[in-house]
Amino acid sequence: MHFPGSLFLRNLIGRRALLFQLVRRDFEQRFVGSAAGWLWGVIHPLVLLLSWTFVFDWCLNVRLGADAATQNYPLFLFSGFLPWLLFQDTVQRSSSSLIEHANLITKTVFPSEVVPLSIFLSSLVHHLIGLALVVAAVALFLNHFGVMILFLPLYMALLGLFAVGIGWIVAALQVYLRDTAHVLSVVLTLWFWLTPIFIAESQYPPKVRFLIAVNPLAHIVRAYRERILTYRLPDVEELALVAAYAAVTFFVGGLFFRHLKRGFADVL
Repeated sequence: MHFPGSLFLRNLIGRRALLFQLVRRDFEQRFVGSAAGWLWGVIHPLVLLLSWTFVFDWCLNVRLGADAATQNYPLFLFSGFLPWLLFQDTVQRSSSSLIEHANLITKTVFPSEVVPLSIFLSSLVHHLIGLALVVAAVALFLNHFGVMILFLPLYMALLGLFAVGIGWIVAALQVYLRDTAHVLSVVLTLWFWLTPIFIAESQYPPKVRFLIAVNPLAHIVRAYRERILTYRLPDVEELALVAAYAAVTFFVGGLFFRHLKRGFADVL
């Protein structure tokens, strides 16, 4: 039995031109008709960081627990929000991606499984811009620049496998069940608040902390904060857990997509 994800990865070199075109098209469409163009990818996270500093640090004077990676709340928040935003953007936009590419899927021999991957890679460009800004802010405000950020590409790759796997599932479901995107929006809202982004893990009630332990995004958010804000080495057990989540989700998502792909042309 051939797994579509593995088939795609083996044939990626042959399809790199198509993938590049999809990524470039997706990136350009975000700023079509915009005078500032791609600069909005810098302006938006910068304004977000400044506004969070004003609200949470100056106005609310929010303080974190002693176990937090830093007591600078805006940087704590922003460094944890980055991986979530990459995940959310990939999954949410993947849900409607096949419908948006219906003409290609129904009229040509088109490898539809590359669409969620192209969305992740396009979102990754924005992610890297935001990451550069937060690393610069940490160096400026905390006088900290750790070599541990060199491990972040590994977490980005694992997050990509996890997000694309879920993206395959919701994209395939949306073709047949048009309420999938609405259900996904509700699920992502609940998932967001069960991920320690706005508050530290120690601030969750003890009765619900088991949800954090089984939440792969919680581990990735923690890893991002520790790589950006501290000199700690990655936890091997945590890294292995995230890798297991990513691999299983990618595999299951690929099988699910392959099974439903047969009827895409008829339904679309």
